[in-house]
Amino acid sequence: MGGPFDILDQLRARLHAHAPKLPRSSLEGMVSLVLSLPEAPAQAPSLSGAQFHFRHPHREEMQVGYGIAAEWRAWGGDRLGILRDQARELRSTWHLIDPEATSCHPFALLGFAARPAVSPATRGQDLPNALLRVPEIALRAHPGRAALILNAFLPASTTALLARWLALIQEVVPALYQPPPKPLPASALRRELETPTAKGWHYLLRRALDRIDNQDFQKVVLARRLRVTGSRPFDITRLLATLSTSYPSCQILSIRHGERTFVAATPERLLSLHGNRVEVDALAGTSSRAAEAGRDGALAQALRCSAKNLHEHRLVIEAIRDALAPVAARIDIPAEPDIMRLANVHHLWTRIGARFEGSMDVFTLAELLHPTPATNGEPRREASAWLNCCDPFERGWYTGAAGIVEPDLSGELWVLLRCADIQEHTADLYAGAGIVEGSDPALEWRETEHKLGAMLSALRYA
Repeated sequence: MGGPFDILDQLRARLHAHAPKLPRSSLEGMVSLVLSLPEAPAQAPSLSGAQFHFRHPHREEMQVGYGIAAEWRAWGGDRLGILRDQARELRSTWHLIDPEATSCHPFALLGFAARPAVSPATRGQDLPNALLRVPEIALRAHPGRAALILNAFLPASTTALLARWLALIQEVVPALYQPPPKPLPASALRRELETPTAKGWHYLLRRALDRIDNQDFQKVVLARRLRVTGSRPFDITRLLATLSTSYPSCQILSIRHGERTFVAATPERLLSLHGNRVEVDALAGTSSRAAEAGRDGALAQALRCSAKNLHEHRLVIEAIRDALAPVAARIDIPAEPDIMRLANVHHLWTRIGARFEGSMDVFTLAELLHPTPATNGEPRREASAWLNCCDPFERGWYTGAAGIVEPDLSGELWVLLRCADIQEHTADLYAGAGIVEGSDPALEWRETEHKLGAMLSALRYA
């Protein structure tokens, strides 16, 4: 493979060569031109302006977007329905040009907060309550293929499109093929603020257990927020590289909005829809890990046999089954959960599959499945009502979802867990624990410490 500037020169020449294939300037809608890359970049650096990154190291998949070709925002109880209508309208006028037969489709970012908002965000630095965004330039990489996707909203002249797209590849392509950043010495992190405090956590958990004893709900998920400051501004490119190395089986993602960047290393898919089939992760029940193999295996086996954790896991499976039942022709649920092994914790994990007779889209499924019992509670309505009154802070996008939507409205969304909201030297970290009958405040606090440890460790090297 040539150097980054050789690749840049080739892309410029091919862009000019494919210009006659662009639609007439009088057409409306979205146009996407796909250009193959000789090799997938090892990383996608954080650049200035709006951007998002999704990378799954084990699957060797990456979807990255820079800039904004088109964007829609929504809030309120029908926020996903509003965005679904926009996506359907866009689909009918999306002109795809793939002259090099890459089979790499364009895509949009879909993301939303944990709870619907009654009004738009009032602070410019806040992520919108729900967001659908088509980037100006996108990178898509799968095993054996990679491509740049140039997007623009029509009508626009060929001359204007070429000028804008040439400027974009000039900015982005050399950065894609730079060497990865060198490791930095570990820095100290200072804990600034914990919400709730340890005392407040115990109080909240006891209140939740009282409601469970009264059979108001069977499970509720309590959350913590930890603010830390570093001795240097956090480098998002380094942070994503560290998380990718440490948690290769997780979805590593970042979304920049203004001067803030929301980062997550999440193990839980909300859904993955392709054609008329969907897969959903049931992820609930957690134990710590051990360095010694025998001890680690014993912890995993204890998790498999834990009545409390199995009960919590069954609640999640039953809620997913009930959510899919009205629309699915068939639902497949394994008899026993697997163990998901992450660097710092074990989880009970069941992959649920379903098939639909007719068409389906990610927006409709997200409405059915979110919030999940793994992040909210069960029954959903009763747990949500209690959390609306008792959550010690506004969750924002923590325990919301984000992912990629294809032009045909299929795609993949991930539950936003193991998160940090970062601005310069400061990061707000989030973690939660599912509370069911038999939960112990000290043990649940310890579980959240393990979960916070994933991002804390990575931030020290960012």
